[in-house]
Amino acid sequence: MRFDTKLVHSGQRPEPGTGDLVPPIHVATTYDRFSQDPPRWFYGRGENPTREALEECLASLEDAPFCTVFSSGQAAAAAALSLLSPGDRLVSSDDVYGGTYSLFAETERYGIRVEYADLADRAEARRAVAGADLVWVESPSNPLLKITDLAGVAARAHDCGAKVVVDNTFAGPALQQPLDLGADVSLHSTTKFVAGHADVLGGALICREEELHRRFAAHRTVTGAAPGGLDCYLVHRGVKTLSLRVARQVGNARALAEALVASPMAADVRYPGLESHPGHALAAAQMSGPGSVISFRYRGDPEKLLASTRLFACAVSLGGVRSLIECPALMTHRPVPRPIRLAAGITDDLIRLSAGIEDAADLLEDLHHALEGRR
Repeated sequence: MRFDTKLVHSGQRPEPGTGDLVPPIHVATTYDRFSQDPPRWFYGRGENPTREALEECLASLEDAPFCTVFSSGQAAAAAALSLLSPGDRLVSSDDVYGGTYSLFAETERYGIRVEYADLADRAEARRAVAGADLVWVESPSNPLLKITDLAGVAARAHDCGAKVVVDNTFAGPALQQPLDLGADVSLHSTTKFVAGHADVLGGALICREEELHRRFAAHRTVTGAAPGGLDCYLVHRGVKTLSLRVARQVGNARALAEALVASPMAADVRYPGLESHPGHALAAAQMSGPGSVISFRYRGDPEKLLASTRLFACAVSLGGVRSLIECPALMTHRPVPRPIRLAAGITDDLIRLSAGIEDAADLLEDLHHALEGRR
């Protein structure tokens, strides 16, 4: 099956006995052993039929045999870090999501060495990856939308014996396939593009190595980071419209980015779909679309701008049907110490937009009025 068909059909076989075309929502916490032949499900923290249907679907989207879903993207990231042992060295993109930074800071308490580098710079990436045990890449990165040569970094990391985790949240499976580019693990906060409606938390780790999958699944069972049946149902329902939503979001983002370039109130507009973006050609080569997130520097009071939009909700997150606006220094990246934020280029005037599926003309009007301070 091709991608858009997988969205609708993977993990969606008619239910035996009833013919349900939608997988039932299994909410049981435990299962009767003697009602199964052979026994397959034991306890909800470890197994759940609705969860397994979602995993089958998400794995198929990246042509992988294995997917492990979690209760949040942060839980998925924590499971990926379980690949490390005390004394190991983790190399990460320097402008990662603030929650990821906090998670890395927590792992340092257990003897993991963490180093940040501009992995979008090929020379710096080659230097930093040498001697790493795990390489963590965001591409496009959060919030500066840097584009990293995933195939190049993966090849260098594998030469050094390191595993590569790509946080694919900002692109999603509709726009980027990290495993095909050499990554060992594709990580998603399914809360974002995959589910798409801002009504359910979730995370996923997709891989092609059975041993990695076993480790992730074991970590989930031991830590209890398993999503319930209803959450899995909502993510699976949302994924069916992924391609349709993303196509509209990308179109809206292009229009917004072009308007920002023309605005005297915006500077340093960052969007991979713009030819002025330093990673434009690379993004076009390894992504099927430039995404729907934009960042720029505002020549005004960021807090006033955040309070001035009507259609753009001032809220964290991205990838949903509703457009959002936020200031990373005040919101998503507030946990990152200011000197580290500034060193990575996350200045106090940086604004991040996530384009939704509204009418582009309405979004443009709302943003224009807010930028010009007409409200």
